[in-house]
Amino acid sequence: VQLQASGGGLVQAGGSLRLSCEVSGLTFRIYSAGWFRQAPGKVREFVAAKSYRSGSAFYADSVKGRFTVSRDNARNTVYLQMSSLKPEDTGVYYCAASGYYTYSDLTSNIKYDYWGQGTQVTVSS
Repeated sequence: VQLQASGGGLVQAGGSLRLSCEVSGLTFRIYSAGWFRQAPGKVREFVAAKSYRSGSAFYADSVKGRFTVSRDNARNTVYLQMSSLKPEDTGVYYCAASGYYTYSDLTSNIKYDYWGQGTQVTVSS
C-alpha cells in the first residue's frame, strides 16, 4: 500500500494550495481518507477527513470554512483544498487511510491503517 502526497509549498498568508494524495494497493472506495498535520515541536493533529461510508466531511475547528476535503474514487485520490491560509497552518501534512468511518474515529490518528510520507506547507506572514 502506498499513499503519495503532493502539492505542498511556500505561500503567503491569505493564499491557497491544493494537496493531493494518490492511493494505491488497496480498495480505496472502502477506506476513509484523512489529513493530519504536524508543526515543529508539536504533536500531529487532525485536519480533515472524508468518510467512505456516508461521504461526510469532517474538519478541525481551526480549518472549518477555509479547507475542503474531497475524494475521487475513480482516480484513487483524496484532495485538500486550502484557502485563506494562515502562518499557523504551517507544517508537514500527511494523508492517511482508515477502515473506520465515524467522526470520533476519523479524528484519531490511531484509527488509521496507512500513512503517506507527508508534504511540507509553509505559510509566510
